[in-house]
Amino acid sequence: MARRIRRVHKPKVHFNINQRIRAARVRLVGENLDEISEAAGRTIEPGVIHNLKDLLAWSRELDLDVVEISPNADPPVVRIIDYNKFLYEKKKKDKELKAKTVKTVIKEIRFGPNTDDHDFNFKLNHAKKFLEEGAKVKAYVHFRGRTIVFKDRGQLLLLRFLKELEEYGAAEQLPKMEGRRMIVIVQPKKGAKKSKKEKE
Repeated sequence: MARRIRRVHKPKVHFNINQRIRAARVRLVGENLDEISEAAGRTIEPGVIHNLKDLLAWSRELDLDVVEISPNADPPVVRIIDYNKFLYEKKKKDKELKAKTVKTVIKEIRFGPNTDDHDFNFKLNHAKKFLEEGAKVKAYVHFRGRTIVFKDRGQLLLLRFLKELEEYGAAEQLPKMEGRRMIVIVQPKKGAKKSKKEKE
């Protein structure tokens, strides 16, 4: 029986480091310049251009790596740092930025051109709740088959829907046709009424 060959997936190198850096001269930045100055035997100022060979010698002495952080700069910008620590800090920073980014949630509400008052009010209450929670509402009237002739009825229904939601949100634009659907998107107002959970 033939043995299976296990494939080892090597981690992708996100940045050029050490001998992978192609530029002969680079600009050095970082927070550990005192430590680098000690290895270099002279004072190293931030943002000064150096020969890459010198930086590689200093990094070896400190048991660190030369990491290219801005390859498109002229000359490229580098730091002398532990590469694994650098990747960890970057991953942590990216995660924090991602957490701060507000995700826009869009909730859909579907109507037919012949939606009755009971169904309309039921869906209206859902829309109010979604807007209170900070989500956008995408409401649309779907025209099946011959109901496409009732475009005016669909438009009136969506305009009524917008009127009822005045305290909670505002339309990004007036109802418009997209294929067999008439669509309107409502975004929540900043001063909209707070939900029960927030009041508590």
